[in-house]
Amino acid sequence: MGSPTDEELIQVAFRALKNSYSPYSKFRVGAALLTSSGVVFYGTNVENASYGLSMCAERVAVFKAVSEGHTSFVRMAVVSETVNPVYPCGACRQVLYEFSPGIELVFLGKGGETVVRKLNELLPAAFGPRDLIPSQS
Repeated sequence: MGSPTDEELIQVAFRALKNSYSPYSKFRVGAALLTSSGVVFYGTNVENASYGLSMCAERVAVFKAVSEGHTSFVRMAVVSETVNPVYPCGACRQVLYEFSPGIELVFLGKGGETVVRKLNELLPAAFGPRDLIPSQS
């Protein structure tokens, strides 16, 4: 079996969205993450009464993948119930950059418009692991 299509990733993300725990915001998001080895991990947002402890769908998917030994990603679908596509927050962009600066992201809102962007378009001049290497003086 080949890599899943964007439509298949979107369907996985919508299935994940159904498990959203968002009693405070009522803002449900689902994500499906394709690893370079062809495995798909999914996540949904999980809120907490102490708002800062909430977790976005994108990071849930990444953390699930990393916990299973996968650290290279090629594509992620992100869906919501809003009319327009929803893009990852800054924290999610930074976490994705840690593992796969060149990942492609597919977004779909209820309006039906699918948007595809590379992470480096959404997070220009990003800070990453290479920035931690000390200069040789």
